[in-house]
Amino acid sequence: MTATRRTPATRKKRRMRILLIGMLMLGAAAALVLSAFQDNILYFYSPTDLIEKSVKEGQSLRIGGIVAEGSVRTGTDGHTRFDITDFNHTTVVNYTGLLPDLFREGQGVVSEGWLEADGSFYATTVLAKHDENYMPPEVADALKRSGKWKGESSPMEVEK
Repeated sequence: MTATRRTPATRKKRRMRILLIGMLMLGAAAALVLSAFQDNILYFYSPTDLIEKSVKEGQSLRIGGIVAEGSVRTGTDGHTRFDITDFNHTTVVNYTGLLPDLFREGQGVVSEGWLEADGSFYATTVLAKHDENYMPPEVADALKRSGKWKGESSPMEVEK
């Protein structure tokens, strides 16, 4: 019986094998990190984006725009219902809790929460602008994309 003996791997082959295993492990780690970030990212949408993009019911997201004039309805139980608009489309927002002191109609807001089955938005947090010249950057960008806010004018001087 003759035994065939394998020749030992050369140093070059060993280094290549170690390098390949290292790169595979690095790729797997990067994939895990990216998937973890994907689960924690809150995407920003304007009311028009909600209609144009496929947003899943129950998906955590942020929605922003201008609080529509005459839309704020407050119940005695602390529940507030209002409309957010980007002047192209409007989304109904339901919120239970205390609203920020600067919250009012005609002002920019960003709300965090999720989309309900009926197309309304349930907000867990409502953020209002902090002075008369400030507009959340996401809201300003959405208004610019919709063509309703042009130039250096005040964000509230939009074309209606």
